Amino acid sequence: MGGVSRGSIARETIGGREAVRMGGEVSTANNGGFVQIALDLASQTGPFDAGGFTGLEIDVLGNDESYGVHLRTTDLTRPQQSYRQSFVATPAWQTLQFPFAQFAPHRTDMPLDVRRLKRIGLVAIGREFTASLAVARLAVFLFERANEGPAVSSVMFGYRPKRGNLTRSHRLSGAHIIEPLERS
Repeated sequence: MGGVSRGSIARETIGGREAVRMGGEVSTANNGGFVQIALDLASQTGPFDAGGFTGLEIDVLGNDESYGVHLRTTDLTRPQQSYRQSFVATPAWQTLQFPFAQFAPHRTDMPLDVRRLKRIGLVAIGREFTASLAVARLAVFLFERANEGPAVSSVMFGYRPKRGNLTRSHRLSGAHIIEPLERS
């Protein structure tokens, strides 16, 4: 959180879907201005390589406010640096896609190298408002055209909220799964 912003995170069932909900009050006082939830992708073996994928796909529900998806790579050294896209989270569940090619660099001249992803953040930022954002799924996707037919979207890894901490990732049947660890 920034400055004096206040935030919370909770696991909830919303509209029949397990989700993580970020809530809070974003304040711009005291040089603040954000509340965020984040998923660390880097493991002991290094960053997550999303080079073979088109972008991120997220199932979200919100309060008709604007939020940001912020990516960090191992190339970034300062906390304010990231690559960003914004979206409006409606009060109904929606699946949104964020192509990597459309992320804009923020306070960096380094181009986005998706082979070196370290962290994904969902952020309420930049103005005073009440944040309420629920996430039921987070995945990378591959977008391709099959024989000049309709476009096909294939989810290649995902996170679905469960009890525990989000701290381990591993490969399972060729797909990259982000899996929560149970608290010990």
